[in-house]
Amino acid sequence: MSYKTLDPQDFLVSADSITAPCWSDYAPILDSFFTSSIQLNGTSGTYYTNVYNLDPSDQASEVQFNIAYANKFGSGSQAFNPAYLSLSPTRTIYGQWRNLVYGDENTDFSFGGFTPPSQSLYIIAIDRSRYKQSLLPGSLNLTLSGSGQGNMTLTDNSLDVTTVTYCDAGRVYEIVSGSNGSATSATPTGAVGPGMTKSGSYGLFLPDVGAIILNDNALRVSAANGGISLGTLTPSNTNATNPQKLFVAISGGGSFQLNSQETVTSDFIFCRARNSEFNYSENPSFISGSTGAVLYDLFVNNPTTYVTTIGLYNTSNELLAVAKLSKPLPKDFTKEVLVRVKLDF
Repeated sequence: MSYKTLDPQDFLVSADSITAPCWSDYAPILDSFFTSSIQLNGTSGTYYTNVYNLDPSDQASEVQFNIAYANKFGSGSQAFNPAYLSLSPTRTIYGQWRNLVYGDENTDFSFGGFTPPSQSLYIIAIDRSRYKQSLLPGSLNLTLSGSGQGNMTLTDNSLDVTTVTYCDAGRVYEIVSGSNGSATSATPTGAVGPGMTKSGSYGLFLPDVGAIILNDNALRVSAANGGISLGTLTPSNTNATNPQKLFVAISGGGSFQLNSQETVTSDFIFCRARNSEFNYSENPSFISGSTGAVLYDLFVNNPTTYVTTIGLYNTSNELLAVAKLSKPLPKDFTKEVLVRVKLDF
C-alpha cells in the first residue's frame, strides 16, 4: 500500500448557507392551523398553545410552533398561590423571556425604541425540530386577521438595517408591517417609524433562538391605529386564554411563511498522484505473492494501475475516512490523477 503526505495547500475550508422551509414536508407556507383540545384542557393549556399542521388526531400531524402570553405584572392568568396574586404563569413566562433576551431582570422589553408601560407580550416559539441552526432573516411573512379589521402582514426589518443588533439571545430584528424583510414605506401619523405604530414596532424577531416576540400594545389597537383589535384580556388572577386569541388571528390570516437557515462547513482535500507515483500495485494480480516479482513483463517498464479508493490517514497511520470513486481511473507514467475529496460536517 502506498502513502503520500498531504501538503498544507492541499486543504481548503468552505462554508455554505443552506435554507429550507421550516414547516413539515417542506411546505413553503403554513396555511392550515390546528390545536389539540387535550393539550388546551390539560395543565399546559393555561401556559401555552401548541399549533399543528394537521388535525392532532392524524398520526402525521406535527407541532409547528407554540404560542404563549406573558405579562410583567402577572395579569391574564391565575396565581400559583392565592396569597400572592402577582405570581402567575404569565409573569413567570415574562421573566424567562426577559432573562433570555436581555439577561437582566430589571430591563423591560423595548420595541422600536418605545417601551410600553403595560409590558404585555405574545411569544411564538418555533418548534425546535422545524429548523436546524437558526431562522432565516427576511423570510418571515406572518399574516394576522382581526375581527372586522382586515389582514395585516408582519415581517422582520433585516433588509432595512445596515447594522445587525445583538442581545443575549443572539441577533435581534424589529418586527414591522411589510413583507420579505422590509417595512412598508409609509409612516402612519404618530408612528415611531416605517411599518410601526405609536406603540413602537410589532415585536422582536430572534432568529438564533427560533422565536418571535409580539408587542401586544401594537396589536390590540384598532386598524386605524395600526393594530388588529386583538382583544387581549388582562384581568388579575383569571385565566384569560390569551394564546388562543392570537391563534385565531394567525389561523384567520391563513399564511405563515418562514425559512430555516444552516451553515454547512465543508473540508476539501485535493489528493494528487503525479506521473511517477502510484504506478505499481501490491495486488496479487499485479505481483507474485511469494517472490514479489511483477507477474507480467509488460508491467515492468510500462505498468498500469487503476485508482478505485482513496483513504485518509492520520499521523498514527489510522484510517479516518474513505472516498470511493464512481469508476476506476487508469494510472501510468503518462498520466496524473487529481481527486477532490469533500467532507461535510
